Amino acid sequence: MKKKGRDLLEAFRKTFLTLQNRTPRQIKMDASSERYCYNPILRWNPQVEDYFIKAYGSLHFAQISKALTHPSCYSCIRVNTLKTTSDAVIEKLQEIMRKSGSENDVEDISIEEIKANNSIDLDMAEKQLCLQNWSISKCQIPGLEYVVFVKGSGPHAVDYGYAPDKPPKEVLVSRKCAEAVLRGAQVYVPGVMACSAHVEEGDAVAVSVAVEQPAPDGGWGLGITRGTVLQGLQTDPYYFERNGLYIGQGTTMLSRAGIFRASQGIAVDMNNRVFKLPSFHDVLEGEIFLQNLPSIVAAHALDPQKGERILDMCAAPGGKTTAIAVLMKDEGEVIAADRSHNKVMDIQKLAAEMGLTCITTYKLDALKAVRKSNGSSDMTTLCCNKDNNDVVIQSSDLRPLESGGSSTTTVGLNADTNCKENVSNEKANERTYVSKADIRKNMRRMRNGPGRNQSLGGRVENSKGFLPHSFDRVLLDAPCSALGLRPRLFAGEETIETLRNHGKYQRRMFDQAVQLVRPGGVLVYSTCTINPGENEALVRYALDTYKFLSLAPQHPRIGGPGVVGSCQFSDGYIEEWLRPGEEELVQRFDPSSPLDTIGFFVAKFVVGPKET
Repeated sequence: MKKKGRDLLEAFRKTFLTLQNRTPRQIKMDASSERYCYNPILRWNPQVEDYFIKAYGSLHFAQISKALTHPSCYSCIRVNTLKTTSDAVIEKLQEIMRKSGSENDVEDISIEEIKANNSIDLDMAEKQLCLQNWSISKCQIPGLEYVVFVKGSGPHAVDYGYAPDKPPKEVLVSRKCAEAVLRGAQVYVPGVMACSAHVEEGDAVAVSVAVEQPAPDGGWGLGITRGTVLQGLQTDPYYFERNGLYIGQGTTMLSRAGIFRASQGIAVDMNNRVFKLPSFHDVLEGEIFLQNLPSIVAAHALDPQKGERILDMCAAPGGKTTAIAVLMKDEGEVIAADRSHNKVMDIQKLAAEMGLTCITTYKLDALKAVRKSNGSSDMTTLCCNKDNNDVVIQSSDLRPLESGGSSTTTVGLNADTNCKENVSNEKANERTYVSKADIRKNMRRMRNGPGRNQSLGGRVENSKGFLPHSFDRVLLDAPCSALGLRPRLFAGEETIETLRNHGKYQRRMFDQAVQLVRPGGVLVYSTCTINPGENEALVRYALDTYKFLSLAPQHPRIGGPGVVGSCQFSDGYIEEWLRPGEEELVQRFDPSSPLDTIGFFVAKFVVGPKET
């Protein structure tokens, strides 16, 4: 069995080494200027860096840091097997490629040429341009045949038109905007921080990144006023700090004045990128879902079965929830909970889009997931009774139920449609003058997302929690430091204190999760961070605190082993990780490994008989 597993892993790694193959032309840098290239250095808090070096070693951590600054070389697509098959999806994507008229040289084809040659609309032309020449393959790992990989490319050398006495026109974007662009997005107006003078619509511009720098107060900050004029001189803000932080070239969709006057829309159409990854926005909706490979593996580790009752405690945005429902063939009950109203609405919309009916959504804080029984503080002694209201819904904020008592995706969507109609009627009566304060507020909202007072509307049911032992399986994909997500251009905001606080918060959520699983059930814990304090240390806490828990093998197993050992902090606290023999029972996905995934961690626990 072990030999078979090693053979599968070796075949899988060979597949990804092929996906990672990059030609010398792609990595050749412009020798005329080392400035106009992409060669970022990830900055960490010094104490955090020392901590990670203790865990991984200096060389390995340097490799991880470098890998985090680059996106994965491929996109991972999960196929909705209840609607279609992997072969059908691959055929449809290839058909889009064929319609573009070229499958050989993506760099020499423009959207205008595709549109002219094929008499199609602009949206279809953009999709064809993104998908042509991408290598598409089906995953060969048993059980993951419904996963499709689409190969990207990069890093590419970009000619920015640099001349010693004539620097290119430039647009400086925020770090978060740049990270999105590296994943395939366009440059949107709220992400632009500064711009060269005399930029007009249709100009070719170099796009660079403003990364946080040390501030006088010991923290980090940008220290740049939005709208600053870039002269291309050494007196420019962050002139030297921008060396090696150019992410591509694009065409401005607005003039300089328009960029800083508008509150939304595309500022720069990125047509020459350092990393070229296909975009799947609005492509085959309901049939495919773009998802990181480790997240798919986490849903598989839970091993959901038809007819079971399963809880996804921190479910937004719904990728793992829908993956679980598909694995169950949409037979059973999947409870998806999240504390954000808008995020619960997103889960409902995704479930409806994918045609899944077994998903029920609730607004619920994971720290309050266990409902206390009347007159009893011992929550672990209660038994599950699926027929006796094992979830209590707060009805004070809700309208009467249209049909029965359960929350469905269609109810939320109908309410959302009604909300949009009301908003449209209100807009007809709005004043035509928009103040600068309103513009600034709208821009902040676009950057930060809608807040509590800007709810998307729609119907979301609140829950007071669930009875102990009321689920066959529970997935806790815990909120974390997210230090495994990539591409990442800055990591200095995390300190030793904040990392330890993340771990404390996750232990509190785990305390809730472990009570909700019935004896004989399964609990899966996962994060998207490389921090052992949120991963292996949580496993150590779980095994030492709850003697009825034991680590279980995971299938498929394609990640690496966990971290063994411990770390002593300056205040004397010793953080214990895994013990010898436990490391092979967890899966740690290393960004610097040949799999080229995000940093991720998965642990699977089997729940034994609990003490009453």
